[in-house]
Amino acid sequence: MWLLVGLGNPGPKYEDTRHNIGFMVEAELRRRAEAPAPRSKLGGETSGGQLGGVRVVFLRPMEFMNLSGQAVGRTAQFWKIPPEKVLAIHDELDVPFARLKLAVGGGTGGHNGLKSIIAHLGTKDFPRVRVGISRPAPGTDPADYVLARFATEERRDLPSVIGSVADAVETLLAKGIAAAMTAYNGRDLVAP
Repeated sequence: MWLLVGLGNPGPKYEDTRHNIGFMVEAELRRRAEAPAPRSKLGGETSGGQLGGVRVVFLRPMEFMNLSGQAVGRTAQFWKIPPEKVLAIHDELDVPFARLKLAVGGGTGGHNGLKSIIAHLGTKDFPRVRVGISRPAPGTDPADYVLARFATEERRDLPSVIGSVADAVETLLAKGIAAAMTAYNGRDLVAP
């Protein structure tokens, strides 16, 4: 069983912001799995289903980003899911928009959600889907940038990006992370 974690901030104020792309991908994965409506449990919204031929628990932490590891830790412990089967899907400033990078372990790049997950899982060695949002223009505060909505041209491409990221997650579940990395790392996710 896998725990698929979409990272974001709860509430309408943060809906459709760059920092919430993890929530957007998690919603698409839940839709593909035809999972039941999520329920509030262990500090997040959870649901279950089958995806990529494996059983999965979907989690959308309902605590703010810097506390999201609490719900991840509680949910992983409740379902007895080891860190190597906890997949965090999150925004990444150091990856260009419409690209992704799959990895296992690594640093946080200043991402408070990852810092919190590492603290609550007790390891940095869990798989991640880093969804590119690009760096802001010089002089723009990164905190303001990630909490802003996508630019008009990005919004046009967002459905294609979210669909491709969901495809990458399904490939990871069905064939393993190495196959997913080969197929998706560095690839343009926007359909021609």
